[in-house]
Amino acid sequence: MNDNLATPASALAVSAHPDDSEFGCGATLARWAAAGCTVHLAVCTDGSKGSWDPQIDTAELVVRRQAEQREAARRLGAGGEVVFLGYTDGELEANLGARSLLASWIRRLRPAAVLGHDPWKRYRIHPDHRQAGLLVTEAVVAARDPHFFAEQNLPAHRPAHLLLFEADEPDHYEDASGWIDAKVAALEAHESQLESTMGIGADDDGSQREAFRQRIRREAAEAGEAAGLAQAEAFKLISDL
Repeated sequence: MNDNLATPASALAVSAHPDDSEFGCGATLARWAAAGCTVHLAVCTDGSKGSWDPQIDTAELVVRRQAEQREAARRLGAGGEVVFLGYTDGELEANLGARSLLASWIRRLRPAAVLGHDPWKRYRIHPDHRQAGLLVTEAVVAARDPHFFAEQNLPAHRPAHLLLFEADEPDHYEDASGWIDAKVAALEAHESQLESTMGIGADDDGSQREAFRQRIRREAAEAGEAAGLAQAEAFKLISDL
């Protein structure tokens, strides 16, 4: 098992929804950003279904979630682009159109490392996570080869590394020690998601928020234990791209 790539000059984290990258690799992105990496974020869907309130104005929710994602990026120290691909939440498909769009961003941003969902996670029931994982792997292939989507008139780009989070069989760990607070702060920027993904109700007296923070710390400690680190984030690493 490997740990800690050399800090890449630039990185692109691709997620299904706002907040997914923070859950999957927020501490790694914060550490890299502090070390001089230009961190970019790409969000595949508009997040319009990210509420349990059946009466919510979904157009307003989309605007709010974009603002939250930009604030989360700021809290991570990410100084690069925050890109919204704009596909409807719950309806993402890893089709040729989406592959072309994401490949064009990989070619424009030219990240040394790309991070995203592992599409081969067993028993995953959320279709967007599965499709976003397929999309990022397929877009990396398309971006690297000049005859894919040649009509883009963009130079091909081959990242050095692809790191897939949420993997069932991780083989690479990035040290998260000292960076979990940055990860938690970025997650808490997604205030529209406090109840649905963090279990923090409107009537919270602080105990639910602290339980969420402890959950993130516990998960980092569990990942770290496998790698002999105090805290870590786990990935499937593919470097033969």
